Amino acid sequence: MPELHTRPEPCLLPIRRPGCPKCEGRMMLLGIAPGPEGFELRTFECRNCGHSFTNTAVKDPMNTVAAGWIAGELKPPT
Repeated sequence: MPELHTRPEPCLLPIRRPGCPKCEGRMMLLGIAPGPEGFELRTFECRNCGHSFTNTAVKDPMNTVAAGWIAGELKPPT
């Protein structure tokens, strides 16, 4: 009997992998570099045709100043 392999839903992947604009294949993340303040540069490459591009993405808000509200005055109801 063949073994079944399930793939996670694309929305559950930690980093969204865009489709290649040339061949429409799924692109792989090559690297993440620092970008302008609050952003990072993500480089993707297509394994099918070799096309690559870099886009700017917002950093994870849990690693920035936005996480400060968690340690702030917000308390659960009593």
